[in-house]
Amino acid sequence: MKTIAIAKGDGIGNEIMQAVLSVFQAAEVPLNFQEVDMGKWVYDKGFPQGMTPEAKQTVESLGILFKGPMETPKGKGVRSINVTARKTWNTFANIRIFRTLPNVETIFSKAGIPINLTVIRENIEDTYGGIEHFLNYDVALCRRFISRPGCEEVIKYSFEYARKMGHRLVTCGHKANIMKLTDGIFLETFYNIAKEYPEIQVNDVIVDDLCMKLVTQPQKFQLILLTNLQGDIVSDLCAGLVGGLGFAPSSNIGNSICIFEAVHGTAPDIAGKNMANPTALLLSGLGMLRHLGIMHQAALIENALYVSLENNDRTIDFGNKAYPALSTTEFVKTIIANLGNSPKKSIIPDLPNYVLDSNHLNTIVENKIISTHNKPTMYLNGYDFFIESSTPPQTLIDLCLQPQLTHLKLTGISNRGTQIWPNFSVYTDLLETYCCRFERNDNQVQLGTSDFLELYHFLSKNIKILSTESLFTNQEGHKMYSTI
Repeated sequence: MKTIAIAKGDGIGNEIMQAVLSVFQAAEVPLNFQEVDMGKWVYDKGFPQGMTPEAKQTVESLGILFKGPMETPKGKGVRSINVTARKTWNTFANIRIFRTLPNVETIFSKAGIPINLTVIRENIEDTYGGIEHFLNYDVALCRRFISRPGCEEVIKYSFEYARKMGHRLVTCGHKANIMKLTDGIFLETFYNIAKEYPEIQVNDVIVDDLCMKLVTQPQKFQLILLTNLQGDIVSDLCAGLVGGLGFAPSSNIGNSICIFEAVHGTAPDIAGKNMANPTALLLSGLGMLRHLGIMHQAALIENALYVSLENNDRTIDFGNKAYPALSTTEFVKTIIANLGNSPKKSIIPDLPNYVLDSNHLNTIVENKIISTHNKPTMYLNGYDFFIESSTPPQTLIDLCLQPQLTHLKLTGISNRGTQIWPNFSVYTDLLETYCCRFERNDNQVQLGTSDFLELYHFLSKNIKILSTESLFTNQEGHKMYSTI
């Protein structure tokens, strides 16, 4: 019998975890549970990752973590415990399934429009690296990392998931019209991998248009794939379509370790009052059971949940107010009492259990390096200098045009991403932070360290340099950076 790690979390975490485990026990789920110490309460004891070393070791030895909600400690420089866990264990794909549930009233259920869609988001990269710094007092900078190998990993998984679940349409949400390089990689990789799945229809939608379509015609989508930040926002939007985060399960899938969790808050105001709704954690647990091949008990429990909802059994946060609100334990007892019963609608098919491949948990002795094969050669083409200057713009322009550099020339100056040279308008409000771009003046020349130092030496005598970036072209001569 397989053992998995469980972390109750903070706030209502203990109550809803106990509720779910009691349902598992009644349904004779063939799992053993080993509790690990994770959460803000662990952070408060002096463990900066929100987990003890023993907890980390246990999760890595067992490969599955089932966790309740965890509070992110407040304060500068403190990372989310949830995000840290997902990134540490490389759970590259976040899956959230949104379905209309019986007697969970929404504007769509009132209109008779059933919702059944899945959002998969990349779970490691993007701005969730949390790599930020101040260039100066007025300007903070956040780095957004989108990698080809990271895109390939989550997109390939998404198409395999779609094939397995019978989805006929996969939609890529993006903002490649603005973020042409980062979202551009994601969209390009999406269509390249889509060629391997000709039976699946694909399309792409700009993310703001996607949000509008989701709140007007959600039934037109089946599986939506997005980058991390956009996917986080869209998945919470979709939770609102089915009643809120209290009905939204979440799975975080990695090659070696997977995390199944409730993504709603810790609700400290009702903690210990036996009022919390355990549905989201229960649904997340069902996703875990299916991932582990425990299909029979997953269907048994989900059907029992649907029967309870059809009978207007509810906790205080949802449902028909004409029916009494049940406590957490009373709600769970109704689910247990309905084990073996079938709902009137949306019957979940009973499938036999299967044995998960024993190699699911890959024993790793060193970090895996993921990389694109057959990468083209990159050539250094210039530098961006981020500088601080309170002088009039024309004075700065004249200064940057002044140096007679051997292999570099000024090609553009921008302020907050808006070009001020060679095109300039007095109606553009400016900060004292500029980006000055210098590119090689001869494509046959190979730039070297001496060229950078020559330019840096000149500028630093007259301007405060905040940071620099190297600019590259590929072997076809295409610039691998945005225009100014």
